[in-house]
Amino acid sequence: MSRHTLSVLVENTPGVLARVAGLFSRRGFNIDSLAVGPTENADISRMSIVVTVEDQPLEQVTKQLNKLVNVIKIVELDPAAAVQRELLLVKVRADAATRSHVLETVGLFRAKVVDVAVDAVTIEATGTADKLAALIRVLEPFGIRELVQSGLVALNRGARSITDRSLRSAERSA
Repeated sequence: MSRHTLSVLVENTPGVLARVAGLFSRRGFNIDSLAVGPTENADISRMSIVVTVEDQPLEQVTKQLNKLVNVIKIVELDPAAAVQRELLLVKVRADAATRSHVLETVGLFRAKVVDVAVDAVTIEATGTADKLAALIRVLEPFGIRELVQSGLVALNRGARSITDRSLRSAERSA
């Protein structure tokens, strides 16, 4: 089994997320990560879906996804040719004795402190899943009070955009 990242352009309408997620569920695939957000066109959203499956079943799912009315385009992103990031917010215990060590760690990972309390700091970090996992491992000895991590968001590198032709064809069909 291998890890695949799909970039799926969909119409920005109610129910699309449920239909797409339901298709994966019916096939028995667990979605490792799912992030949905607007694109440069308010009528179109981009789903970044990470799933661990064999190549053949993934091809079947992408063909079925393409049949959904609200799906405009699907592209599998090559990790070497894409920029991939996740967002992490983590609240760490940081009393007077440990605060300087926590802040030093934040600097080493190029993260930033977004909230400070008497006995805790909240840290924001972006990066690859490996970088964020390493940050969490280093912060664990201080005591993690709360943690939330977004799904992966990704775009292909370079000037080409998967929305260039898709937007024009979507506008023509409207």
